[in-house]
Amino acid sequence: MAIPAGSYTFGPDNASLAVHTERTGAAAKAGHNLLIEVGSWQASMTVDGEDASVEVSADSGSLRVLEGSGGMQELGDDDKADIKKTIDDEVLKGEPILFRSTAVEPAGQVLRVTGDLTLHGQTHPLSFDVAAAAGALTASAVIRQSDWGMKPYSALFGALKVVDEVTVSIEARLLES
Repeated sequence: MAIPAGSYTFGPDNASLAVHTERTGAAAKAGHNLLIEVGSWQASMTVDGEDASVEVSADSGSLRVLEGSGGMQELGDDDKADIKKTIDDEVLKGEPILFRSTAVEPAGQVLRVTGDLTLHGQTHPLSFDVAAAAGALTASAVIRQSDWGMKPYSALFGALKVVDEVTVSIEARLLES
């Protein structure tokens, strides 16, 4: 299903924006793969031939851990709060997150979106696909933290690390604004 022409707005009320992390290192079994929800964000998408555009802004302080898979023991509320504090203080440092498209082009059944992502005070190009099926819209992009000057989290003298590449995904119902 192609995405119908129109203007769309998304946010926490009608969509989800999430970050997925994985762990690596000699002590990876002790860590968790994380699903992190972005609680405060907004996106707009216009699909109209040559005037197509996508814009997403997010409050980096609104991330919260929803779940952790793997690990030696289950993540408790205190663990989740500690992870949030580390993300706020050491990884994202309260910097705003903004994506603005520079090109949106049809590519078969998806839209190929190219633009600039500002993250951690740095702006770099990013491309991803947006797809629609059965009234739902999905998009995901892999972001290499080090490309934006972020040092992936590590513990236990580097024996437990977050993989440099994290996946950011949006899932939404496709309702025109």
